[in-house]
Amino acid sequence: MWPYTGAAGTRRKRTHVKNETSPISGGARVTRETPEGRPAGSASGPKKAPETTESREAAEAREAREAAIADFVARFCPGPDGEHFRNMIRTVCRLSADGTARADVKLMDRALAELRFAFKTFAPYEHIPKVSIFGSARTPEDHPDYQAALRFAERMRECNWMVITGAGDGIMKAGHGGAGAEASFGVAIRLPFEQRTNEYIALDKKLVNFNYFFTRKLMFIRESKAIALFPGGFGTQDEGFEALTLIQTGKAPMVPVVLIDAPGGTYWQHWRTYVKAELLHTGMISAEDMNLIKITDDVEVAVQEILRFYRRFHSYRYVRDTLVIRLNEALPADFIAGLNADYADILEGGKIEASAALPEEGDELPDKPRLTMRFNRRSHGRLRKLLDAINAVDLSESVAAH
Repeated sequence: MWPYTGAAGTRRKRTHVKNETSPISGGARVTRETPEGRPAGSASGPKKAPETTESREAAEAREAREAAIADFVARFCPGPDGEHFRNMIRTVCRLSADGTARADVKLMDRALAELRFAFKTFAPYEHIPKVSIFGSARTPEDHPDYQAALRFAERMRECNWMVITGAGDGIMKAGHGGAGAEASFGVAIRLPFEQRTNEYIALDKKLVNFNYFFTRKLMFIRESKAIALFPGGFGTQDEGFEALTLIQTGKAPMVPVVLIDAPGGTYWQHWRTYVKAELLHTGMISAEDMNLIKITDDVEVAVQEILRFYRRFHSYRYVRDTLVIRLNEALPADFIAGLNADYADILEGGKIEASAALPEEGDELPDKPRLTMRFNRRSHGRLRKLLDAINAVDLSESVAAH
């Protein structure tokens, strides 16, 4: 049966082997390709096949396809992103040429539609910072955890933040209740049990319903400038560990992650005990990874942890191998020298330097001062400490000293 899987008769393809006799993919040979549809060959490139009648027909088919795609995109998808729209249509053509199973085609169709609608919903509010709130759907309204989540969301709105929750009951409802519908987003999941949309967000235009957990979780992470976790079950643990994994590996930007108990609560204390005993002390994570979280039973401490993270730091991005850290205020030279002394271990050569916007950044925040560095892309817990140091510096003392 290999390389097919599934019940007899389903024969679902699971390989990137392509038969190029397809009128779309072309050719009389079988080749291997990358997920983007490019030939996968040795370092010297794929071997060139002998010229044949079939390969000429394939070339003509590809040329016709490319012309049709280019014309379609020019007419119906105008703008600067034409290259990406053309790539997406090519991928659709390859799905057909590959004989992709109907269920898989439906999955891609629905996932793309969900993401498009979610992007459209969030876009008008992209300038407003948002915190994702996770926690149990089963927490009753009179529980201390519910009251803590209610107060946390209320305080974040007072600080001009919006909240994102899963739109259900329990902690999710508390988040919307504290922030109010105007400052809330709901990213709901369709489940056969437990999940119903709470009354704060049910009729709001900022509610997005998802069929897939993976598209839903993408929007939580993509749109959040901070993450707050309250006690919960498997779903809360899943969301928390996924966020930490993405930050730890650099697949998501660094954001503050606060784990909040009700006053005197022990849920996250016990969680930390487990993580240290079974993950840290066995070498499955590094000590620096613990820098990525803040555990507290004080809502105000959690709020200040988030706000302080953006005191001096604004954002970062990569320009090739260079990490560019955008700042709200320029840092004095002596402080930058101290960063070089304290964080040389996370550099791949060179040093941390003050900089203006790089040409490759285009018009992204052109007036923000920068730091540039060749970060090793591994030590994200140490990078968090560096950002904490930047946010903690007292610039008034530096100015007075000079």
